[in-house]
Amino acid sequence: MTLKFLSCIYVQSFLLESGSKGVVKTLRNGSAHLNAAHYYCSEAFHEQSLPIEWYRENYPRLIKLSNLLKNLDLVDKQLIDINDESIVNDVRLLRKMYTFKALSRAFLGNPSVQEEVIRNMKAAMPERQCNPPVCFAKPIERDPFTIDTFTKVCNFLNISAQQRKTVRVTISPQITQHRIWTEVLEEILHGLKTEIKLLDAHHSPSKGTFMGQQIVATCLKFLGETACRHDEVTSSWMRPKAAKMPVSPSSQKWEEVLEMFRDLINYLKHEEGLAVHVSKLEAMKEGLCQIKDVIIDRDIGYKEVQHRESLVQKRLLKTLGHSSRCLFTLLRYYLHQTIRDMEVEVSGGLCEIGEKDRLCLYMGRLLTSVDENMIWNGIKQLDRALGLFKFVWDTARVGRQLEVQGHLWCVGAESRTITYRGNLFFLHGINP
Repeated sequence: MTLKFLSCIYVQSFLLESGSKGVVKTLRNGSAHLNAAHYYCSEAFHEQSLPIEWYRENYPRLIKLSNLLKNLDLVDKQLIDINDESIVNDVRLLRKMYTFKALSRAFLGNPSVQEEVIRNMKAAMPERQCNPPVCFAKPIERDPFTIDTFTKVCNFLNISAQQRKTVRVTISPQITQHRIWTEVLEEILHGLKTEIKLLDAHHSPSKGTFMGQQIVATCLKFLGETACRHDEVTSSWMRPKAAKMPVSPSSQKWEEVLEMFRDLINYLKHEEGLAVHVSKLEAMKEGLCQIKDVIIDRDIGYKEVQHRESLVQKRLLKTLGHSSRCLFTLLRYYLHQTIRDMEVEVSGGLCEIGEKDRLCLYMGRLLTSVDENMIWNGIKQLDRALGLFKFVWDTARVGRQLEVQGHLWCVGAESRTITYRGNLFFLHGINP
C-alpha cells in the first residue's frame, strides 16, 4: 500500500478514537476537520486498486461499525434514528458514521461486490437480451455527490444549453410563486431557530448565537406582520378594500429582510454547528438582493397586493439562473417540502441499456442494517434524488426515455429487488 493510503487509515483511526464524548460542544470547531479528513480518505481509496487481502482484513471493522450504528442513518448531514426520525446529536457517532460510509464505498470496488451487482440485475431483468451495464465500477461512480444547483443536475445528465433554457423557462414560474418564496424563508428561519436553541442547551451561548436568536425572532415577526395572506377561497370582490393612502418613504421593503439575513450571516458564519443553515441564508440572500426595493405592506388593497407579489416573482424569474442556489432551494421545497441540499451517497452514472432511445440513471445508498425501516428509508431518500433528475430530464424534452434505478448496500444483506413507484431498487450485500 502507498504511504498516502496508510496515512488515510491513521487519520480515520484518530478520528474514531479521539472524538469527544460531548454531544454538541465539538460541533463548533470540529465539522471542518471531519469533512477535510473524509475527503482526504476518499481520495486515497481511489488512488489505486486495493488488494484482496485488504478487504478481508478490514471486513471485521466494517461489521463492528455496522453493529454500532444499527438503525442510524445520515440524512442532510445529520445523524438520524430511523425508528422515530429523531436527530442524534452525538459527534463521536457522527464521526464513526462518516468512517463507515467511506469504508463501505471502498468495499464497493471489491470484485465480489461488483459481481453480485451484475448477478442481481440479470436476475431482475431476464427479458433483456443484452447484458446489464457495469454499474459503480469506476471510482468516480462511488463518490458522494451534493446537489445544490440546476447546473449540477444538467451537467450530470449532459443536457444541452438549449435544453437547459427549456428547463428554466418551464420550471421557474412554478417555483418562484410568492407563497413558495415566503414559505421557504420562514422554513429556513424556523430551522435555524431550533438549531440555535439545541446548541445553546448544551453549551454556553456565544455572542453569535445570542444575537442570532434575536434577529431570527425579529425577522419571523416582520414576515408575519407584513405577509399579505388572503383567504384563497374568498373572491376578490368580497374582500374589504383598503383606504387609499399615499406610499410613505418609510414603507417596509424586502430590503429590511435582506439586512437581517446579512446580519445573521455575519453573526453565525463562525458557528460550525450552523454551517448548513448559514449556507441557506447565503443562498436566499441572492434572491432578496433582486427584490430589495419592492414594498411589502398588508394594509393595501387586494389588487395592489397581487401586483407586488407578481413583481417579486418577475424579478426572481428574470435574475435567478441555472447556477443559482436560491432557485434550487425553491425547487427542493416545491418538490419535497425541504430546503436542504440533496445528498447522494453513491453518485452512480448514466448509461445506455441496449436500445438507442433508452438510457439508465443509477445511484446508490449505504445502509447500516437490513431492518425494514432502514431499507425503506434508504429507498425513499434515493427515490427523491432519482425523481429530481427524472423531473429535469423530462422537462428538458431530451427525446430519449430515461429509466432510473436505485442500489442499496448493507453488510451481510441477502439480495432483493424492490419495486417502488414503478422503479427498481436493488439491495446488495457487502462481503469480503
